[in-house]
Amino acid sequence: MMNPSQSLILIVDPYSTGCMVAQEISKRGYPVMAIWTKGFSDEMKTHVPVSCRDLKYVAQVQDEEGWDLNDLEKAVKATAVSAANKIGRGEDYYTIVGCIAGGEAGVDVADAFSEHLGVLSNGAKGDFANRRDKKVQQELVRSAGLRAVRQACGEKFEDVEEFLKSESYPVVLKPTDSAGSDGVKLCHTYEEAKAHFAYLLTVEAVNGGFNTQVLCQEFLRGNEYVIDHVSRNGVHKTMMVWVYDKRPRNGSQFVYFGMIPIDPMSEEAKVLIPYTRGVLDALGMVHGPSHGEVIFTEDGPCLVEMNCRAHGGDGNWAPLARALCGGKYCQVEATADAYLDEDEFNKLPDTPPSPLQAHGLEVNLVSYSKGKVKSMPGFDVIKKLPSFVWLSPAASIGSEVNFTVDLISSPGCCVLMNSDKAVLQKDLDFIRYLEEINGLFVYETKGASLARPTAATFGLGTLPEGKKLHRRAMTIDRPGMLRIMSSDRPELRGGLMKRFTTIDASKEVAVVVDPYSTGCLIAKEIQNRGYKVIALWTKGFSDEMKLHVPLSCGKITYHAEVTEGDDLGETTRALYTAAGQLRIVCCIAGGEAGVDAADLLSERLQVRTNGAQGVFANRRDKKVQQELIAQAGIRSVRQAAGKKFEDVREFLLKEEYPVVLKPTDSAGTDGVKLCHDFDEAREHFENLFEVEAVNGGYNTEVLCQEFLRGKEVRFVCQSVRYCPSLCLITRCLFSSCLVRR
Repeated sequence: MMNPSQSLILIVDPYSTGCMVAQEISKRGYPVMAIWTKGFSDEMKTHVPVSCRDLKYVAQVQDEEGWDLNDLEKAVKATAVSAANKIGRGEDYYTIVGCIAGGEAGVDVADAFSEHLGVLSNGAKGDFANRRDKKVQQELVRSAGLRAVRQACGEKFEDVEEFLKSESYPVVLKPTDSAGSDGVKLCHTYEEAKAHFAYLLTVEAVNGGFNTQVLCQEFLRGNEYVIDHVSRNGVHKTMMVWVYDKRPRNGSQFVYFGMIPIDPMSEEAKVLIPYTRGVLDALGMVHGPSHGEVIFTEDGPCLVEMNCRAHGGDGNWAPLARALCGGKYCQVEATADAYLDEDEFNKLPDTPPSPLQAHGLEVNLVSYSKGKVKSMPGFDVIKKLPSFVWLSPAASIGSEVNFTVDLISSPGCCVLMNSDKAVLQKDLDFIRYLEEINGLFVYETKGASLARPTAATFGLGTLPEGKKLHRRAMTIDRPGMLRIMSSDRPELRGGLMKRFTTIDASKEVAVVVDPYSTGCLIAKEIQNRGYKVIALWTKGFSDEMKLHVPLSCGKITYHAEVTEGDDLGETTRALYTAAGQLRIVCCIAGGEAGVDAADLLSERLQVRTNGAQGVFANRRDKKVQQELIAQAGIRSVRQAAGKKFEDVREFLLKEEYPVVLKPTDSAGTDGVKLCHDFDEAREHFENLFEVEAVNGGYNTEVLCQEFLRGKEVRFVCQSVRYCPSLCLITRCLFSSCLVRR
């Protein structure tokens, strides 16, 4: 048997978990040489897990443009001789005994070069020449008689145009050689798919280089699973079965929230494991690690893609996988066994133990904010959780954090494990809470004096001579730290600061737009906390509705009452005049009629706002709401809206009755009617333009919708976290975070 210290292992593009495989091989006494493929970016070469920071290669070789496999072999052998000479050894000291892919970008070269060198190889000839290509994978799987996805692929849009016109939406578009969720998008319309196709051919891939082909596939509905294997001589050992927790967030449909282990004897695993092994056989995967992604559809498992390398994610899952297997092994060690020690590979069990030997999961952190990191207090808090095992931040002080839209943009990952499932769930809920309140990071900010806008700000002239500007205090983007005063989490108290965003409530004022009904309760709660309240009444809001005050509020006296002006500038000036020397700290809707004005004014006043730009300019419009929901891939109602009956006639002729008609900006059940035939719908459509709305004013558009059958459930939410009481709604507006859950 050859001395391990002389047996050279080549790792092609070692990054992420590939570094952990290289490190495991190095620990066993084998020298490792890194080969970097053409176009592999310098940035990705630094993508090294924290646990592998001390990893050293005996040498590194860059595959140059114009080289073939013979040229690469010459360069590798010359470099090996040079490395041997540096330690005082002869030119025949090192013998190449293995060539392994260290990441997605290195699969093609590793397959071809290992075959060229005559070491263990999956080969790169015939049907398997492009096994990494997602389109080729599906065709090979289909040829083997296994369920495969409907698809079309091309270098130009004409190649996929017919498919995109005939396939039901949504559809998935992605590069044929994508890694992670890089470039993957769920497109809901033909136009969106066409635009994303063009986009993918113009942007650089995460691994470096540019995409050359785009794959369009049917959207598979069902849970997505990960099945990890390691193979040798066609014998496939299952390392672990996971289910992805993927959700739509930050405008992306595929944001990773984590990965949950599945018992190998569960009903789904009993189907997934043999299906995945059939896929490996169809792709000619006989040696090494693999990472299969499969969706369990209504008609059984269907391959999403087979990654012909180790499971990625920087190997953060490895400590958990070992614990689930009784602390003995995971895919990293098994990969080393497959290439270096056949006897040890043969001793590995066919599947992980059942039941699994621990309770745990991998948590991918999600950022709902962006900025340059000043500090990372949330990460220190996570480390104090009872279930904490491992944390791998993808950000550091001074780095830039962005909104999480895929696996690459996640700010980090942690592993949680606990013998008590309830404690594990509690810790997971707390991490999600930290994310929602942007408690993971404090960003660098520049203090700015948010002075009262002048007339000149709006291009409306200048202030009268001697008129003083409204003074405002300095502010920053967000508080420096969250407050935690929960008596049931004593382990989290150490070192946490308490800080409020407000300075002195007696010098501050809140604007409530159209305060009636529950809006009066909010105004009253604000006053009880020491703040002044200005009531802003929108144009057309009836005097009768102003008297709609709950008995519990008694008589409410406002600091001032202002009527909406002819334009935003006039209204803003009126509010600042009413505020005087008081600082306006928020502008909120006190009822349905005030939503639009509150969104516009809060944006203009530069206080916390939902905004009123772009697609959200008419978010109160019931028709627009349904369209935005549909675009997000969520079930929405069938509908048509119009200002004249001809706009909705076709819908009412073909839709099943009864149907619902209502004004697009209705409040409560004002104007809502269930119509049982076409004539009744037409009559009510005309009536809605003749009657005054309950909030005042007249309807300008009518919405016709399908009748939804089932129980109607109402949810009360607010933007910082769930809120079972009015007190907490107000608290989110004036303090850095919630005091209690």
